[in-house]
Amino acid sequence: MSSVSTSVSSKARRAISYLFGLREPVSRKQYAIIGFSLMTLKYLVDATAVYAWTGRFWSPLSYLAPFLTLHLDVLGQKGWIALAMAIWTLPFLWIGLSLTFRRAIDAGLPRWWGLLFLVPIVNYLVMLDLCLRPSRPDSRVASAAKAADRRIESALLGLAGGLAFAVLVTALSVYVFRTYGSALFLGMPVVMGAVSSYLWNRGGPRSVVGTIGVSLLTVLLASLGFLLFALEGIVCLLMAAPIALPGAILGGLLGRALAGGAPPRISHAAMVFLGVPLLTTLESVPRTSPSLQVTTAVEVDAPPGRVWENVIRFSPLPPPTELLFQVGVAFPQRAWIDGQGVGAIRHCEFSTGSFVEPITGWEPPIRLGFDVASQPPPMNEWNPYRQIMPPHLDHHFRSRRGEFRLTPLSGARTRLEGTTWYELDFFPLPYWKLWADWIVHSIHRRVLEHIKFASES
Repeated sequence: MSSVSTSVSSKARRAISYLFGLREPVSRKQYAIIGFSLMTLKYLVDATAVYAWTGRFWSPLSYLAPFLTLHLDVLGQKGWIALAMAIWTLPFLWIGLSLTFRRAIDAGLPRWWGLLFLVPIVNYLVMLDLCLRPSRPDSRVASAAKAADRRIESALLGLAGGLAFAVLVTALSVYVFRTYGSALFLGMPVVMGAVSSYLWNRGGPRSVVGTIGVSLLTVLLASLGFLLFALEGIVCLLMAAPIALPGAILGGLLGRALAGGAPPRISHAAMVFLGVPLLTTLESVPRTSPSLQVTTAVEVDAPPGRVWENVIRFSPLPPPTELLFQVGVAFPQRAWIDGQGVGAIRHCEFSTGSFVEPITGWEPPIRLGFDVASQPPPMNEWNPYRQIMPPHLDHHFRSRRGEFRLTPLSGARTRLEGTTWYELDFFPLPYWKLWADWIVHSIHRRVLEHIKFASES
């Protein structure tokens, strides 16, 4: 009995090594059988899961479309489902890349040919070609003779290690603790760059340019994964890029330096891997968000009384021309008020829904103050899918109260100020405050310029 279990265990280890390794050659018959078998298995599991969650049948044709996994809107709106399917896809993605890489070598093709597996649509043509292309008689010998040249192998291992860490931190930070802190925007890119760079350089010193390239590619592939699995949108990824990319470069240089010395101890490596997730848990501790203030002003060639009437309610605004609003950031469209005086309810309709604003200050024609009882999502994310709802669109950017203040000027003119007090649960706060202030100023300018035009007309 013991010998049987040992034999089974040995076969299992060999099978795992064959599927996930990068050195053993793959023939066209093996490539076709394993590839189609795993593709069928994954489709059956994915289609069953989608039917269980949504009651909808996921056809094979839809499944094989360029964006491979999440075409159904409901999956884009349930981040934990999208994340679960993304994690489930990762081992299949690695096996497919590994098999394609080795099949290309076995067929006598350049090593980089295997990277075409990552290119949508093209990958199907490449896989079909590799299922038909025969092995070159000397390809295995040539591969063994060039064993020292493992550049692509090292790069793939580095990318896999960095992406695995990104999945871990994103799952903990975004979908478990729902925090968007320093661990996500600073710690994760640095460690991703360090891991990918270390694995890239451990087989021998690589160039600084190549090291930085692998580190940046790791972050870019992670961002692409967030898009394909409907976890994030293009706009927010671009906003995060100015802090994520330098972090990846810094981590890449650190990983290169570590690879040049003795291998780090397991305990030291564990501290690096566990330090960022630990920071995520610390950042999830409840805390009071600081109140931030933005004030914007215009001068109107009209007396305060006329301006006041356009402050408490204003006609529909024209479609926006600003790029900020065209890429999905919510913009004001019109406003109206139910009642008069303190206790009245003002409604400001945005492109994503309505702000409900109970009036707390009514001093015509000098001051209108209000709280924000409820607010719509701050943006519609750009994504290959119709609509997604990342957790950061829910209560991480909160408008608390606002005020319009009218100051009489000489010549029957008025200085009109709009002020918003808001809270922001993104870190590092100074960086994200720059974006938030710009967005709020842009919203203010759109409203104030409209009031100015209506009052002067």
